[in-house]
Amino acid sequence: MSSNSINYAALSGIDSVSAAVIFAILFLIAGAWFVRQTIKNTTQVHIVLILFCAIRVTAFILRAIMAHSTSQGSNLNLFITDQVLLAVGFFALVYSAYTLVLDRDVLAGGERQGIFSPNLLRNARGFRLILSVGVALGITAVTSSTSSDPGDAATGKTLRKAGTAIFLALTVIQLAQSVLFFSNQGYSKSSVRSWGDRNGRYLLCVVSLLMLVREVFVTATINDASKQNDERLWYPLVVLPEFLAVLCYSVTGLVPTRAALKKAENK
Repeated sequence: MSSNSINYAALSGIDSVSAAVIFAILFLIAGAWFVRQTIKNTTQVHIVLILFCAIRVTAFILRAIMAHSTSQGSNLNLFITDQVLLAVGFFALVYSAYTLVLDRDVLAGGERQGIFSPNLLRNARGFRLILSVGVALGITAVTSSTSSDPGDAATGKTLRKAGTAIFLALTVIQLAQSVLFFSNQGYSKSSVRSWGDRNGRYLLCVVSLLMLVREVFVTATINDASKQNDERLWYPLVVLPEFLAVLCYSVTGLVPTRAALKKAENK
């Protein structure tokens, strides 16, 4: 049997065109909002979120194409591209949350720590490095899992489990970071500040919990591909939490301005 006769999309549960199109549109709108925010206030968080939304829009467009067309669903390169984009995108979402907690901690009087700090709750470069390892494992897992060689396919499954474990661990760390910030954050309840600024601590915890829901589901179904890929579960437990997290990021005032961060760091 030739590889072109295998419908990779169908085997992976890619079936709904409408759901893919809806989320492509939703992430496109969200991305456009962050572009607008970047024009007003260029921050690392906004730039990373624009990248995340662009990755998700592209992935869902590819998913819609594969669900709509059997011939495209049998296109291995298209399928691998879609899976890689889905794997890579979560990096941006987790790192945005982590960076945002650090930025808001600085506003609350905290200090940034250096690259050699053993405290992963405050070591941005160390956190990013481990995240990158998880992404690399995920990408390698996708390409290996689609191999016709049983050995490569088994290696792909192992790498996928390792990458998933890393992302789950870092998501838990990010949640702990948010809770710690929530406990220690000392802003006054000034009416001058925007709602998103005043309630940033709560929004950050919500974002962290949403990402944890996603990762717990992915981890719990790691050995049951049919359940994990079931769109009746995948969309509400993987995609929807991501989009709701993005909505939280879009609340005006949550992401500190460059000027505010520089002022806090120079105190």
